[in-house]
Amino acid sequence: MSNSSSQDSKDPKRPWEQRLHEAGSRVEEDLRRVIKYINDEVVPDVRRNSSKALRAAAAELHRLAQKMDDRAGRTPPPPPPPGGTSTP
Repeated sequence: MSNSSSQDSKDPKRPWEQRLHEAGSRVEEDLRRVIKYINDEVVPDVRRNSSKALRAAAAELHRLAQKMDDRAGRTPPPPPPPGGTSTP
């Protein structure tokens, strides 16, 4: 009996445990690659183009607000002062 106990401690992991461990390792490696890609490729591009994207979104929102005002028959409020700050 002691022989089987010593064999159990020397045996490798059960097949399903080994597969689970390997899958976890692959997922971790894939995640590292995705994070590296995002940091190296996506983030710099977003930083370069973020102000451009914000301006495009602001123009689109302005057009949408204008359409809403037109449909409601309202006169739009005056534009905000330069610099984007307003007085409370």
